[in-house]
Amino acid sequence: MTTTALEGLRVIDLTHYITGPFCTKLMADYGADVIKVERPDGGDPARRIGPFQGDDPHLEKSGLFLHLNT
Repeated sequence: MTTTALEGLRVIDLTHYITGPFCTKLMADYGADVIKVERPDGGDPARRIGPFQGDDPHLEKSGLFLHLNT
């Protein structure tokens, strides 16, 4: 198995919207274990930005949020 550059590193992601989550997505792509912590009053504001799966504006269906945080 190939070792990745950030394997064994744990990152706490306290960022929101686009720039921060994109950076931590790259860290995860290089092997870091990223733990995203969101605000308790609605989570990352990017959850409210479309497009939404099935045109259903729901916090768990934002295409932008899902792309940046998976």
